[in-house]
This record gives sequence, structure tokens and C-alpha cells, in this order.
Amino acid sequence: MAWKTLDDMDLSGKTCLVRVDINVPVEDGHVTDATRIERIVPTVKAILDQGGKPVLLAHFGRPKGQVVPDMSLRQVMPALEAALPCPVYFATDCIGLKAKQAASDLAPGSVLLLENTRFHAGEEKNDPQFAASLAALGDVYVNDAFSAAHRAHASTEAIAQLLPSCAGRLMEAELKALEAALGAPERPVVAVVGGAKVSTKLELLGNLVTKVDTLVIGGGMANTFLAAKGHSVGNSLAERDMTGTAQEIMASAREAGCRIILPVDIVVAREFAANAAHEVLDAEFCPDDAMILDAGPKTVAAVAAAFDEARTLIWNGPLGAFEITPFDAATNAAAQQAAEMTREGRLISVAGGGDTVAALNKADAAEDFTYISTAGGAFLEWMEGKTLPGVAALGA
Repeated sequence: MAWKTLDDMDLSGKTCLVRVDINVPVEDGHVTDATRIERIVPTVKAILDQGGKPVLLAHFGRPKGQVVPDMSLRQVMPALEAALPCPVYFATDCIGLKAKQAASDLAPGSVLLLENTRFHAGEEKNDPQFAASLAALGDVYVNDAFSAAHRAHASTEAIAQLLPSCAGRLMEAELKALEAALGAPERPVVAVVGGAKVSTKLELLGNLVTKVDTLVIGGGMANTFLAAKGHSVGNSLAERDMTGTAQEIMASAREAGCRIILPVDIVVAREFAANAAHEVLDAEFCPDDAMILDAGPKTVAAVAAAFDEARTLIWNGPLGAFEITPFDAATNAAAQQAAEMTREGRLISVAGGGDTVAALNKADAAEDFTYISTAGGAFLEWMEGKTLPGVAALGA
């Protein structure tokens, strides 16, 4: 889909309404992880460099259309000021006279942060009137919040219909990475999908078997597939009522010519604890009193062979209980191989999802991936093949 970037816009002297995601963790009034704030800096700098005036639109928490003081964006101001090389101001509302005056008074070379858009019920309702009130504050709309792009809200969708619109630097990078991974990828394409439940990733698996050449299934959901093949999974995390669905997914994969890699050997233990006594067994021989907590070395070798043949990798979810040793071994080995291949220029690797990012960081592999998405729900919905309203609006 065609969409404009900051480079396509004339921003000189223009007030730019920039939708950002700075919904960061806060404890006792202090930001504890400023990653999302740091990632908007290139967009803000680019607008300032082009002579534009950035006015930031953002949500924080879930106030459900009410003014909730604990969810005020004022508390992120110190972290925002630390990240940006310019004066940053705050308006106590995102529409109305206070917002208009603050935007009008904003001096060149400065940034304005408006109060939480979700303090107004019209935001989550994608209300046209609320969107018009936001649009009245600026000349250009810039969406730099891919992580909120799966929501059809006033500040992500309706406003884009009212102003000249484009993607910010972070949104641009995300869309280019995703297009390279699934839109028009270099083949063969391998997808790694892990996590606890098949039921939460049905649409994802259904879409991927029609798009990728090899699908690696790991984590708790692999146990459901093993049960669907008639194997005992003991006390393992598994959705035994989803075995029929797992069989349907495997049938769809065969029809589409997609190879599925499931564990052929397993690491089992009797307790979920770090360094618990464990053993490696063939996948069909899980004892009734044991839990499958990781994939075994034969499975890791099969995944490694698939990676070696691949040109593109999409990753969502760990292969085992990566939080505790030694059940992080399969995830670590696969992640490190993907990182090495990416460093060598042999692989385009795109990953996303909370557990995925944590697992790749733990394996010291994240920095070498081509792109790591922190978008969560939006990344998953994109992998599911869904249209993201906030992205579609930029192409309108």
C-alpha cells in the first residue's frame, strides 16, 4: 500500500500533529522504561529540522473517557524532556481553547505534548467531531504509533481523513520491515510461532500457513499439536480441546505446501523451576507425571537446518520456558543462530511481541535482528493478515 513519509511533506512553518505511543510504565510518578519515548525522537527531530512544530497526541492507560489524574501524561514530561534536545511544553487538554492556545503559542524549535486523548470518550469511539477538534489544532497529521494502528480511534484513523497525512520515522521503519517480511519477502520464508495457547493464535497460524514455506511451532502450543498427533503430553500446558483445530491447521499447511516443524524430542521435568531435574526424551514418550518445558537438541537441529535454508524469518513467541534455565536452551540457540545469520547478511529477521522481545534480549540476540517490533497487538494483527485502520488511513 502506498503511504507518504515525512520526506514527501512540506513541513516548514506547519504545525504537525504527531500521534505517538508513549504509554510507558510509570511507578511512583517516574518512568521506569523510556524505550517508547526514545523511539519517537527521530520523528520529532526530523520535523524540527524541516521547520515544523511538533504537537504530540498520545494516550496513557485506560481512563475510559474520564479525566483520571493518575493517567495524566504530565508524568512522562521529565522523561520526554530528557530525550528531546529542545524545550517541551504541556497542555492540560488535547482539544478546546487550552490546546488551541498552547499550539498557537508554540515557538519554532519547541515541542508541545497534549493531555491524554483517552480522557475524551470520542477518542476510542472514533468520533468524527472529536477528530475534527483535534485536526483544528494543526496543518499536517503524522502517525508514528504503529503500536496503536490496529485501533480505529479518532487520533489514529478519523483524523487522517481530515489533514494531509504521512507516516513518521518509526511507523515508516515498521511498515518497511513488515513489507519485507510478509508483503514481498525473499524466499524461503520461515516463521517461528510460540506461546502458551493455540486458541489465541488461530488466525495467525491460519494466515501463516498460506504465506510461509516453513512454520516452526514451539512453546505450550506445540504440546497441543503433539496431543493432536496422538502423543501423550503428561502434565504439560496444552489445550486438549483444541486438538481438532490443530489437526485442521496441519491439514491446511499440507494443502498450502507449508512444512510444519514440531518438536521431535522434548525436555521434560516434574516441576516448573530453574535447574529442576530434567531429561531429554523422544516427543512421543512424555511421562504422565512430567511437563514438557523445552524442545530437545534434535528439534533445535531441525530448526537450525530450516534457518540455514531461509532468506526471511518472522518470529513471534519462544520455543520453551525461556524464563528459566535450562529450559531456555532451544530459544537461545535458535535466536543466536538467527542473529548470526542476520549479521552475516544471509537473513532478514523480523520479530515482535512482548515475550519474543524479552526472549531475544535474554539470548543477547535482539540487537542483531533486522527489526524488532515492540507493537504487540498491532504486530500480531498484521501477522494475521488483518487490515490495520491506522495504516490504511494513511493510504486514503
